[in-house]
Amino acid sequence: MNKSELIELIAQDADLSKAAAARALDSVVDNITKAVAAGDSVTLVGFGAFKATKRAAREGKNPKTGEKLVIPEATVPKFSAGAAFKSAVAKK
Repeated sequence: MNKSELIELIAQDADLSKAAAARALDSVVDNITKAVAAGDSVTLVGFGAFKATKRAAREGKNPKTGEKLVIPEATVPKFSAGAAFKSAVAKK
């Protein structure tokens, strides 16, 4: 499913226009992104939690030359699925 298909489903389920559903989806994504970038976590009970985690510096290898290099530490986004989401996916 892509973004436009998701917008169409939101519009149908919430009895909204596609434009209003698109604005709502964009707002949700933007606000989750801003919160996680600021170091906060966002928890949607039953669905999951979004948070930022630190990835330690590590040694890597250039696949082309085999040369070793240092990959610096980074802050990366992480999603942890909630119990209801895991359960729904496992029932497939």
